[in-house]
Amino acid sequence: MARRSAPSAQPSYLTHSHHDHKSLHDSNESAFSKFLRTEVFAPEKLPGNISIASAVGVFVGGIIAIRTWGDLMVPA
Repeated sequence: MARRSAPSAQPSYLTHSHHDHKSLHDSNESAFSKFLRTEVFAPEKLPGNISIASAVGVFVGGIIAIRTWGDLMVPA
């Protein structure tokens, strides 16, 4: 349920800026570089991307650790 407030109250979240980002970038950029700019290195998406990268790193590290030292975990 939405919280109701006075009509003159400001939003409690940060709104997106409404200026045009297209004018700052080259119109001839490739689709891959546009994807990197808008999805990977965008400041508003960086915390989520770091979270995904750290989760993948822990997963791969766990696989490497089990493959390297897995025989030590089995009782003799």
